[in-house]
Amino acid sequence: MTDTTDLPYRPCVGVALFSREGLVFVGKRFAAAGPEHVAGAYSWQMPQGGIDPGEDPLVAARRELEEETGVRSATLLGESADWYAYDLPPGVTAWKGRWRGQIQKWFAFRFEGEESEIDIASPGGHEPEFEAWRWERLERVPELIIPFKRGVYERVVADFSRFARPVG
Repeated sequence: MTDTTDLPYRPCVGVALFSREGLVFVGKRFAAAGPEHVAGAYSWQMPQGGIDPGEDPLVAARRELEEETGVRSATLLGESADWYAYDLPPGVTAWKGRWRGQIQKWFAFRFEGEESEIDIASPGGHEPEFEAWRWERLERVPELIIPFKRGVYERVVADFSRFARPVG
């Protein structure tokens, strides 16, 4: 087994996209989506992805949201107080072994469009990452996520629970 503790974390963003009803978008990853996928209940997650060199995290969050969901009609609600990190478990390799895990800045957005705007099949002309999606109660999301990311998602729930209620 390789010791990865001397490797850096991959800088990333995560997005909690809230509906007008106070629910959050979750996508079901494809079965062959790589090392982060676990069959069944743990195949769900919120949009997330890497920050390009020199890219502002908020810009990266908007880009990742569009690349994974097709959504452009979203208003910024807030961002996480901190950066949250997770390590890949022993034996799991990703990103060609360059990173030990990810460090993520999370952003909350309110979806302002119609559901027809959500396009996981060909989001923004990018390769799809999700095979299905749904709106879910924010407090339920940590139990849907792959276990090694659960701590990050619990912190996101704590940070963004104030947005998980109906508006208007």
